[in-house]
Amino acid sequence: EQHTVLLGRGGSDTSAAYLAARLAAARCEIWTDVPGMFTANPRDIPAARLLRALDYDEAQEIASTGAKVLHPRAIAPARATQIPLEIRCTQHPELEGTLIASRPGYASAQVKAISTKGGVSLISMDTNAMWQQVGFLADIFAVFKRHGLSIDLVSTSEMNVTVSLDPSANALEPAVIDALLSDLAPLCRARRIGPCAAISLVGRNIRGILHQLGPVLELFEEQKVYLLSQAASDLNLSFVVDEEEAGRLVRRLHAHLFEGHDAPLELGPAWQDLFAAPEPHADAAAAADDRWWSRRRADLLLRAAAGTPRYVYDQATLQAHARHLTALTSLDRVLYAVKANPHPEILRLFAAEGLGFECVSPGEVERVLSINPDLAPERVLFTPNFAPRHEYADALARGVRVTLDNLHPLQAWPDLFAGREIFVRLDPGQGRGHHAYVRTAGASSKFGVEPEQLDRLAALAEQAGARIIGLHAHTGSGVRDPDNWLQTALFLIEQAARFPHVHTLDLGGGLGVPERPGQAPLDLLALDARLAEVRAAHPGFRLWMEPGRYLVAQAGVLLASCTQLKTKGDVRYVGLDAGMHTLIRPALYGAHHPIINLSRQTPRTLTAHVVGPICETGDTLGFSRRLPADTAEGDVFLLDVVGAYGAAMSSHYNLRGFAAEEILPTPPGP
Repeated sequence: EQHTVLLGRGGSDTSAAYLAARLAAARCEIWTDVPGMFTANPRDIPAARLLRALDYDEAQEIASTGAKVLHPRAIAPARATQIPLEIRCTQHPELEGTLIASRPGYASAQVKAISTKGGVSLISMDTNAMWQQVGFLADIFAVFKRHGLSIDLVSTSEMNVTVSLDPSANALEPAVIDALLSDLAPLCRARRIGPCAAISLVGRNIRGILHQLGPVLELFEEQKVYLLSQAASDLNLSFVVDEEEAGRLVRRLHAHLFEGHDAPLELGPAWQDLFAAPEPHADAAAAADDRWWSRRRADLLLRAAAGTPRYVYDQATLQAHARHLTALTSLDRVLYAVKANPHPEILRLFAAEGLGFECVSPGEVERVLSINPDLAPERVLFTPNFAPRHEYADALARGVRVTLDNLHPLQAWPDLFAGREIFVRLDPGQGRGHHAYVRTAGASSKFGVEPEQLDRLAALAEQAGARIIGLHAHTGSGVRDPDNWLQTALFLIEQAARFPHVHTLDLGGGLGVPERPGQAPLDLLALDARLAEVRAAHPGFRLWMEPGRYLVAQAGVLLASCTQLKTKGDVRYVGLDAGMHTLIRPALYGAHHPIINLSRQTPRTLTAHVVGPICETGDTLGFSRRLPADTAEGDVFLLDVVGAYGAAMSSHYNLRGFAAEEILPTPPGP
């Protein structure tokens, strides 16, 4: 007997899966409007990564907790018959998709995706009667059954049971909920909480990585979590929060879990990388907005012919960024943080643009003054950290400004600072930045004097006969929120009340630059406006800033040559003659650098890990990058946004050589 059935949303997925099962098919392909399942909803988070391979259970959990790509009921028949399911994109058949299949022996612990359900209602039930009471849960769940309501998540304690109701499975009109609460009243004190959203971290063996989720759980510090559920299957960890907070939390969770970190092999390219270009056949370089190197491709290929790896810095970009900062009316002085890139020509150019220099070692001080012999010493600020006495003595003898970030120098060497004017670095108590290693404030950071020690600092300075004329604070690097420096300024002004001679506030650096598609740049006009308000309210202080990365990062590219190509299973590798000895930021910070095959103008349909020649597993410059399919040995690759902490942090590890460096002069005008 045959019957026609209307299945509703996902009906085609489910029909295909059941037909494949009945036919004992070799594979079931689901062609839809997206390439597959992603680490989050890519419509909301463009940085979401393609999930290249999933186990049936993982896919079921992702689909059940909110993903709309595949209907949850489509997975059961495929699992029962061990038929692989493959999700592909109808509009872009050339793109790889998501393969869902049994993965014997697969048990690595990791979060695969973040799913969200909105419009969730919670029913919270309190009573003393449930303690050691037989059948209480059966009684209250029977009430839900009578009302035809399907329970999703459950959380229990001795005095409370809270459950969630999924709007996709239930009719949650006020009359329905009112009737439910009325029937629950004889059993408990019941109330509805909502609207809420359920946020689920979906993956494998999540209990095995709970110790790694500490920074992730900190994101919930300021949120009210109504329900927390960890599945016995160990496939998800779910939080129910106010619905209006869900979008922001999911974005921050995704950034912590999937962005700026080494990616497992199961993760493919980001949505924004797949669809950033106007069309699939667009030239990768031309799609990079108006980056300077896209206009000077021929010049760069010519430079690469002289040998790679090679750092190339654009003179016009260096000058433009220096002038962006010197044009800020709120600042009295801009000092370049030399550690970002000490290339002699860059130091010479910035001195000509009127910048001062912030140095952290005697070598940097020596280079700045030798390259610029006419530079006034007071335009150099020496900011050492845990340095020996002779480094302070040498800097003072040269007449440069000196910063202390510890009580020890004044306690141990008071005679060194007698009659001297000094700066002091303070710890504002909370660090910021794109990675834990670049957050330079807080108890876990080695930098700065705590506010609790300032009275002792003032007493030591007075005993030594030193005058503290400047206060400095720096929260971290890669910050793109203008309020960061406003808060730093207000913090320093508050502390300056203890030091009668202070007239200069050094707000540090850390001005971030966009590294990924879709990231907004730091709003310098907003920054200038905020600091102008500070100056107007406190006219007795001069404001300094000491950026490094902002001035040079986007001015630099790294040119490298393709050495080999390799395939292991379904994973592709592209090798370069540049590695972690040339650019350590990806290995050290999990930093993201755009990678372009400068030699090819063909479609980017190859997904590969870009690696270097160093004998270390961590020698990966980029995971799952989209590259031209015809990439070949000898092609010239370009890594962008490497002008800061690129050549400056390179090494001779494995006894490999340093990359060459050169300045690309501004082309002559018409």
